[in-house]
Amino acid sequence: MRGPRTTAPAPVRATGGAAWGETRRAGTAARGRSRDEIGWVKAHGGAGVTSLVELLGGVDVGARWPEPARGEPHRVVLVGRTSARGLRSVSQALGALHDGKAPQGLELLAVVLVADAPGRLPLGLLRRIRVLRSVARVHRVPWIPAWRTGGRPKSVPRQLATVARLVGSGTHGEGAVP
Repeated sequence: MRGPRTTAPAPVRATGGAAWGETRRAGTAARGRSRDEIGWVKAHGGAGVTSLVELLGGVDVGARWPEPARGEPHRVVLVGRTSARGLRSVSQALGALHDGKAPQGLELLAVVLVADAPGRLPLGLLRRIRVLRSVARVHRVPWIPAWRTGGRPKSVPRQLATVARLVGSGTHGEGAVP
């Protein structure tokens, strides 16, 4: 039997081998992407970025801030779930941005919070969202059952239509946003 652990666990690594917010190694930038596209930044794994990119277009840049100087999108949307963990991750990402730990030239369009479950949020989570709203524009996307099973929504909730207008999205596939 092993004794108690004496070292701190290694930091969680994002796509490309960098911790959240750290720059990827050279050569791993999103190549072939227009700097004018929207960059979707996930605050944590499972945030919902893939579903949003499929529906609204743009570039999934992973769990890091893109680098406009390297041709990556300069307009970004930060995405997280409405769970306690998700809101904490969004807060940490916003902290990194406001502390100057992000590349120069980024324009944060909004924070998009994707529902982590159907139904109303507990008061404690609503309070955390209120704090986030004090530092950034926040849009909430309701629970979309089709995303749970890998499908596309038959109709697009009005909250998603609002996000689509914000990012200048056209129509992308069956669940096209009006």
